[in-house]
Amino acid sequence: MLFVIDVSAIVLPGTAMARIDFYILPDTTLEARLQFACKLAETIWRKGYRLHLHCEDKILAEQADDALWNFRPDAYLPHALEGSEMAASVPITLGWQQLPVPTEETALLNLHPDIPNGVENYARIAEIINQHQQVLIAKRACWQRYKEMGHEVVPHKLG
Repeated sequence: MLFVIDVSAIVLPGTAMARIDFYILPDTTLEARLQFACKLAETIWRKGYRLHLHCEDKILAEQADDALWNFRPDAYLPHALEGSEMAASVPITLGWQQLPVPTEETALLNLHPDIPNGVENYARIAEIINQHQQVLIAKRACWQRYKEMGHEVVPHKLG
């Protein structure tokens, strides 16, 4: 007896296509981009997810860290820089090197101009675009690369 199995619907671990949300801001400043990153981080955390903010370098990670501390006087988002003593115990981490291995409930907020290695392990990814020319050029390239990789890309034009 011969059985035919349709494998087209089978998803192997690490091969599922992620949903990539691109948030398009009308502003041109880094401050506006970080402010929106804080709002998005709060939304993701309140929904019960873990979040990793991937930054271009240590300087941007420290700026994002400061922004998370100061974005609202009535809110505290438990976060830590990757590699610190607290990183394993908080739901929001910030890093600039290798992406951490995510749990099923971990989202990625990519503030790096490029797509980091390991992005295929995340089911939800957010990108923030502002109207600064360097950011626009870098994120357009990311958009095209995500599409080429087969991910679902969803734009959200804000403002």
